[in-house]
Amino acid sequence: MPHSKGGTPRASAFRLYSAQVILVANPLEFLTSASPSSRRALLASGLGWMLDGMDVTLYSMVISELLRELHLSTAQAGLLASVTLIASGVGGLLFGVLADRLGRRTALIVSIATYSLATAACGLSSGLGELVVFRCIVGLGMGGEWGTGAALVSETWKPEHRGKALGLMQSGYAAGYACAAVVAALVMPRWGWRAVFFVGVLPALLTLWISRKVEESPLWKAGQTSSSSAPIASAFFAKPYRGLILLVVLINAAALFAWWGLFTWIPSYLAMPVSQGGRGLSIAASAEWILVMQAGMCLGSVLYGFFSDAAGRKITYVGFLLLAAALVPVYAHAHVAILLLAVGPLLAFFATGQFAGFAAITAELFPTSFRASAMGFAYNLGRALSAAAPWAIGILAGHGGLGSAFWICAIAFLIAAGLALGVPETRGKTLE
Repeated sequence: MPHSKGGTPRASAFRLYSAQVILVANPLEFLTSASPSSRRALLASGLGWMLDGMDVTLYSMVISELLRELHLSTAQAGLLASVTLIASGVGGLLFGVLADRLGRRTALIVSIATYSLATAACGLSSGLGELVVFRCIVGLGMGGEWGTGAALVSETWKPEHRGKALGLMQSGYAAGYACAAVVAALVMPRWGWRAVFFVGVLPALLTLWISRKVEESPLWKAGQTSSSSAPIASAFFAKPYRGLILLVVLINAAALFAWWGLFTWIPSYLAMPVSQGGRGLSIAASAEWILVMQAGMCLGSVLYGFFSDAAGRKITYVGFLLLAAALVPVYAHAHVAILLLAVGPLLAFFATGQFAGFAAITAELFPTSFRASAMGFAYNLGRALSAAAPWAIGILAGHGGLGSAFWICAIAFLIAAGLALGVPETRGKTLE
C-alpha cells in the first residue's frame, strides 16, 4: 500500500507557500534540470494528449452542423459522444495491457495512430451508423493514449517533480481543445464539417518522431526481467489494490461526468440562440471565447502540479474539485457577456486542472508491473461510466435549456470531491 504523509495545517500551509515561492523564483527549473530522455518522454506524451484532445473535441465543434445536415436530434448528438467515451473504457484496458506487456512507447504509438486515422474517417460518414462506428474507434485510441503516456512520464521523472511533469502533460489537452476551436473557425466556414475531421489525421505524423527519438521507460525495461507472469487483471483486482481501483474509478467517473457534460456542450451553449437556452454567439465568437477558456485549462493543469508537489496530492485535488463545483452554476446562469468571459477561464482552471491530480495519484498508487494497465483502466472505465453525461445533458437541455442542465455537473464534481477524501496521500513516493 502507498505510504501516507500526514501533516498539520501549518505544515500544509508552508508547503503551499513554498510552491508559490518556486513559481515566482524559477518555475522552469524542474524542466532544465531533467535529463534529455525525460524531457522527450514528456514532450511525446504531452503532444499525444494534446492531439488526442484536438481530435476528440473536433466533434464538439461540429455538433451544430451535424444537427442540421444529418438531421440529428440533440439526444442523438449526445449519444454519439457517449459512444466514444464507452469505447475509451475498452481502449484504456487494451492499451494498458499492451503497454505493460510490450512497452509504453509501442502502446503510445499505436494509440495515437488509431485515434487520428479514425477521426479523419469521420469526415467520410453519410449518416448516424457510420459515425457511431468511427467514433467507437476514436474512443479506443483516445482511451489508450492517456494511460500509456502518463505511465511513461511518471516512470521517467523524479518524485519531487512528478506532479509538475504530469501537470504539464495534462495541460496538453487544453491546448488540443484550443486547436480544435481554431481548426473549426478556419476550416468549417470554408470547407464544411467534413474537412474539419480530415484535419484530425495530422497527429499520425507524431508517431514517426516518437519511434525514432523517445526511449522506453527504464523502470518498465528493468521489470521485464523480474516481474511476475501472472495475468495483469488478476494482479490489480487482488488485495490490497481492489479497493483502490474501485475508489479511483468512481472518483474519475464523477469528475469526468461533470467535465464531459460541460465541455461537450459549452461550444453549442455559446453558439445556440438565446431562445433555445444558448448565448447566441457566432461560430467565430464562440471559438474566441473557447480559446480564452483554454488558457484557464492550461494554467490549471500546470499550476496544479506545483501545488500538489508542495502541499500534497489530496488537499490540492479535493480543493480543485470543490471550486469547480461552486463555479458551474455561476457560469450556467451568467447572462451578461462580461461575466461569461470572466468565469469561463476560472471554471476551466479548476475543472480541468484536477485531472493532473488524478494522474499523479494513480501513478503513485500502483506498482510498475501493472501501472499502465491500472491507470488506463481506472481512468477510462471512469470515462466509460461518465459516458451518459453528454446524452443526459442533451436530454435535459431539450426541456429546460443547457444552462439548467449544467447543474447536474456541479453535483458530480461535489460527489468526486467527497470520494477523493478516501484517497491515501502519496506525495514524494519513490516508484519501485
